[in-house]
Formats: sequence, C-alpha cells, structure tokens
Amino acid sequence: MTGKTMRENPLFMRNNFPSVGKWGIPLVKKQELNTNGIQLVACSDTRANDNELNKKCGVHFFVDDYRFEGIYNTPDRTLARYSQYAFLLTPDFSTYADMDLWRQLESVAKNRWVGAYWQSKGLTVVPTVSWGLAQSFDFCFEGVEQNATVAIGMIGCKRSKLHFMRGYNAMLEKIEPSKIICFGTPFSEMDGNIIAVDYAESKKVVR
Repeated sequence: MTGKTMRENPLFMRNNFPSVGKWGIPLVKKQELNTNGIQLVACSDTRANDNELNKKCGVHFFVDDYRFEGIYNTPDRTLARYSQYAFLLTPDFSTYADMDLWRQLESVAKNRWVGAYWQSKGLTVVPTVSWGLAQSFDFCFEGVEQNATVAIGMIGCKRSKLHFMRGYNAMLEKIEPSKIICFGTPFSEMDGNIIAVDYAESKKVVR
C-alpha cells in the first residue's frame, strides 16, 4: 500500500468523523433513548438473524476485549448483525489503571470511533465511559456530548471503590449525563439518574 493510498483509506487514517478536544477524539452524539424496561445482551450472545425478542434489547460490550476487537479492525463485517438490535453501547475497550496512558487513550479513541461509525450508519448508540486513575481524566470523558445518556460497567469496581468513585464523580462534573445506564449494582454513594441493569438478567437471552 502506497503512502497516497494509505492517506485515502479511512480505516487507516480514522479521521472521517468530527472530533473534539486536544486529542482529536471522535464525537459520539447524544441520541434520545427510551430506557423504560431496558434490557441488555452481551455482544458475545448476539447472533445473525436473531429472534424478535432479543432484537428489542441493547448490546453491551462488558466482556473481554478479544471478543470484540474485530468491530474496530473490520467494522463492516459485523454491521448487519449489530444493526438488528434496539441500540448499542460503545465497546468497552479496557482502560485499566496499570496500563500506560497511551494505551488508555487508544482505548477511549477506539470506543468513540466505533460509536461514531455506528451513528453514521443510522444506529442508536450510547457511549460507554470508563476511566483509570486521575491522569486519565484528561481524555477519558472526551468525545461525549454534554447531557448525553451514557453507560458504565461495575464489573471489578468493588475492588477499587475509591478510584472508581473519583472517576465517576469526575464524569458527572464533566459530562453531566442525563441518564446513566449502570451495568451491575451501583454503589449507594453514586449520584445521578441511574438506570441499573442486572448482570445476571442480561445473560438470559432467548434461544
């Protein structure tokens, strides 16, 4: 592939969507979403030509990264499958505190790029927000519009509650989300308009 070809390839450049902030992170626009009786299914439980009951669910990506790397590397391949569902949470690429910051920044940018790509295809998307330590607060809330509905995951957070709550409160201050889809049981200290989704229930897909 020549230099000119690479610069004209959107999957190489990744610059085909509006971006924000000093990092140029793609913007996931806020969209209206009815959260009454909300249900989620894991990306690993989705199927081609799924049944009508499952199609009423949203899709979450609170699973190991290797299960969904392909949606960033070759996003067109899974578009038809994910397009069946009511809405999509953006993929929760890991932002572990012991990752180097450049890796955490990369994970946030990939999260938002996939969300912007799905929105460009007419899908309803909710940005998943995650963070590491305080150093990550400089970028981990970028690419999300003010007052948007956002999603967070609680898996593993109980082992580092203090760090989680610092990031959560920083998110509230930065984004001021209208609703927070919380995958797992929220801490009692968490403020905001929280819609809790039971982890066990999300595994009960209809086959």
